[in-house]
Amino acid sequence: MRKRLAWWLAAVSLAVGACGSPEAAPPLWNQRAQAGLVAFESCEQVLRELREAYATVPTRGAITEGEVGAAPPDGKAAVPQAPAGAERGGGADSADSAEPAPGHSTTNNHEQGVAEPDLVQTDGRRVVTVADGTLRVIDVANRRTTSRVWLPGGAGEELLLFGDRALVVGQGTSITLVELSGQARVLGTLRIEGGYVDARMAGGRARVVVSSTPRLPVPPGEPAFDAATVDDWLPSYELTTPQGSRSGRLVDCDRVSHPDTYTATSFLTVLTFDLTAPLGTGDPVTVAADGGTVYGTARSLYLAHETGYRTEIHRFDLTGAGPAEHVASAAVEGTLLSQYAMSEHDGHLRVATTRRSDNVVTVLAASGSTLTKVGSLAGLGRNEQIYAVRFFGTTGYVVTFRRTDPLYTLDLTDPTDPEVVGELKITGYSAYLHRASDGKLLGVGQEADELGRTTGLQVSLFDVTDAARPRKVAEHELVGGRAQVESQTHAFLYWEPTGLLVLPTDTDALVLRLAGHRFTDLGTIGRGLPVRRALVVGDEVWVVSTSGIGVHDEKTLAELAWLPFEA
Repeated sequence: MRKRLAWWLAAVSLAVGACGSPEAAPPLWNQRAQAGLVAFESCEQVLRELREAYATVPTRGAITEGEVGAAPPDGKAAVPQAPAGAERGGGADSADSAEPAPGHSTTNNHEQGVAEPDLVQTDGRRVVTVADGTLRVIDVANRRTTSRVWLPGGAGEELLLFGDRALVVGQGTSITLVELSGQARVLGTLRIEGGYVDARMAGGRARVVVSSTPRLPVPPGEPAFDAATVDDWLPSYELTTPQGSRSGRLVDCDRVSHPDTYTATSFLTVLTFDLTAPLGTGDPVTVAADGGTVYGTARSLYLAHETGYRTEIHRFDLTGAGPAEHVASAAVEGTLLSQYAMSEHDGHLRVATTRRSDNVVTVLAASGSTLTKVGSLAGLGRNEQIYAVRFFGTTGYVVTFRRTDPLYTLDLTDPTDPEVVGELKITGYSAYLHRASDGKLLGVGQEADELGRTTGLQVSLFDVTDAARPRKVAEHELVGGRAQVESQTHAFLYWEPTGLLVLPTDTDALVLRLAGHRFTDLGTIGRGLPVRRALVVGDEVWVVSTSGIGVHDEKTLAELAWLPFEA
């Protein structure tokens, strides 16, 4: 065990070398290892093992002291206050209404029923957005901003919405619970040492993943190092509510796990929040591991990290009433494109990765504490790399690209024997795939010439009714353009009831209408400002830019209102 910890601590030392340069060396990898986690039994064991292992690591400089979150402009911790008369469920602006909400779109989530945080959310009656450290609540019927809430520390990047509550996450890591009924108000803020990674929510229960590093002086042997306690190794927190503030070590030692057979450079902590309850410290579970990709279903949360040409994956079970529980791990060959390269179906995890010379889909199943490979499909797009991937039930689609764009259709019915059933070669590539109705598949990416040189935005419609013979049946091109969905999948809106497709670009948003096998160009919206997101609410399109929100008629695109992000 001490030898394994020495490997991990060596990776920590390398990661903070050169005065904490962001270009520090990557984590070490024990090539003989299989992924797995082992829980510490006590704080004494945590401190003893980490100290002894760290003493064997060559000096690489110092790990600087960390800070918990960010302070408000006045440098004092903000204590949220509940205004008089602003009780839960009261007020004219409450979402509790006898009138049904109009039909509306949601965030472009990966899995149905699993919400992903974004800079704007709607329940059909109100639009809630965060920008410039401020949460704004907008009444849809009146197109009027009803509440502005300054977020403690000015931290707020994206939010989750459930009933009359919003959970806002931001840099720091800062997690703020906001009551939206009546006049919106902050109910509490949790600041955690480290950086926000990602979050998912199902049924009002949010899982937030944060990353942190130890706060230790080096080299070993110095008085400050010898005096370091377990609190210096593990992440800390500060919780502020109207009742007061408290702070301390975030996680109990018996809820910390370390790699059994691989290395990492930081701690990952999975927090659990019930949005209907008061804000607490998140019932944390911590692992000594890296992780930058999060994929979630209603039952599972997967954390993935690439090291070299291997990807480490940890699965956490979410079915219990309490915290997330680590249940299995794996390491697969190749690197992930994004969370869309992972898909859980009928107890199996399908993972699409790019290797040095080809691409592969690996099928994993839980076996004890290990995710074991039960099937694989190699040889996809030799000497190319994955540009897009999507799984729907027992069918998969993979796009690879170098000079042309092969679209592969996969049959995953037998998890032990996945197979390619169809292939379509065309110029350019799709960077994002989205299911449309009647056996159709939307692809958004770039057109390219025969040498692979890109020429501009391309929207494609594929007929995949016959998986063995996928066909491209429609396309729309914008020379020199690029859709944000290539790098941010939330910047995509397809409203199936009317065939409306809105694609934010770097300058505005392109609006198309899909009917049958034809795209109709409706024009652009966004006032020439960088558009970030688009929503449909009723018969209106709400467009969120860097400066405000524009409301447009869904049929004519005429602007009906402009709501600037004023202080």
